[in-house]
Amino acid sequence: MKPSTKDKIKGTFHEVKGKVKETAGQVTNNPDLKAEGKAEHTAGKVEKKVGQVERVLEK
Repeated sequence: MKPSTKDKIKGTFHEVKGKVKETAGQVTNNPDLKAEGKAEHTAGKVEKKVGQVERVLEK
């Protein structure tokens, strides 16, 4: 599997995981968990974009 594909998969996983944490933080009224989820969600988006850029540069 190409590194770009791995980055996209990891990015999507972190995006979803972050969104779940963010929602759990909202439901439980836990601002720390909500902030952690938001940060992980954003990091996942960045990682996903890195995979997309790498794919373009491979060509």
